[in-house]
Amino acid sequence: MMGGALRQRTAALAVPTAAIGGAFLVGGAIIQLAGYDAFKALGALMVGAFGSVYGLGETVVRSCPLLLTGLAVSFAFRCGIWNIGAEGQFLMGALMAAWVAPTVSGWGGVFGTASVMAVSLVAGGTWGALAAGLKVWRNVQEVISTIMLNFIAIQLIGFAVHGPLMETAAQFPQTDPVAQTLRLTRGLAPTRIHTGILVGLLTAGLLYVLLFRTAFGYRIRAVGLNPDAAHAAGIDVSRSTIAAMGVSGAIAGLAGAVELTGVTFRLYEDFAGGYGYTAIAVALLGRLHPGGVLLTALLFGALETGASAMQRAAGVSAVLVYVIQALILLFVVTAAVFERFRAQRAGGR
Repeated sequence: MMGGALRQRTAALAVPTAAIGGAFLVGGAIIQLAGYDAFKALGALMVGAFGSVYGLGETVVRSCPLLLTGLAVSFAFRCGIWNIGAEGQFLMGALMAAWVAPTVSGWGGVFGTASVMAVSLVAGGTWGALAAGLKVWRNVQEVISTIMLNFIAIQLIGFAVHGPLMETAAQFPQTDPVAQTLRLTRGLAPTRIHTGILVGLLTAGLLYVLLFRTAFGYRIRAVGLNPDAAHAAGIDVSRSTIAAMGVSGAIAGLAGAVELTGVTFRLYEDFAGGYGYTAIAVALLGRLHPGGVLLTALLFGALETGASAMQRAAGVSAVLVYVIQALILLFVVTAAVFERFRAQRAGGR
């Protein structure tokens, strides 16, 4: 039994490991064919991400929103729901955090910051549950509804920073800075590491317990594996769907508040920066497991941090990092399709 479990875990790690290795090999080949030194470029990327205290700090900081949004997406995927809306949920969490921040700035550090985080959880969760409600009660595919809600959230951000939440000076489409009392504590100078990292780690731990140690998590996973069988077993599929999207959206909304109070301190157009979409790759490469999502978020954070160092040292465009990320996702999806095809063939015999 233990040998079987070990083989299963090894097989689970084989796909993401092969995907990462294959992506770097193809990326290196592209660099070499373009006339650059692949070893120098990829070496500079790694040194930029991990070769100094500042680089390591930036890797951790950039991985934080990817960790939270990746956890959000993975939780919904566990329930069989294709939540493509983490971007919009992230934005709604940040928007409501920026809106309530001036009101609670005088409430004291811990209580005020906790209030901002709570509002972002509710905002993101509501945005996610809205898509789930459309799926359950109107049979609207969640891929369509979440993408549409993403665009609505983007427009709401634009309206807010050009209108009611625009900075007092009215020079740029952005909000006033978040009060010092609400900003997450930073440490390990000269890095930008903040206590939001602890929020991400705590969320990953809680999500693991919720998924694998509670009856609620069992129901979520059962619905994701086979909704018809789950319904036959007495599980309320509709309620589980709404709950899963609510939790997923809440985590993505929390990510928006953490980014606002820990890194940017202002809300502005293009605030999300594609975190919600990159989170899909993070979740899939992490095999929808909180531990895997954590490691993948660190990898993607390292790629983004090391990109500028690679460009300076080897002259290779930082855009190559996004090519590597896309290749990783391509290889993971290809492996998943192959596994499903092989399982179907085996079942048909």
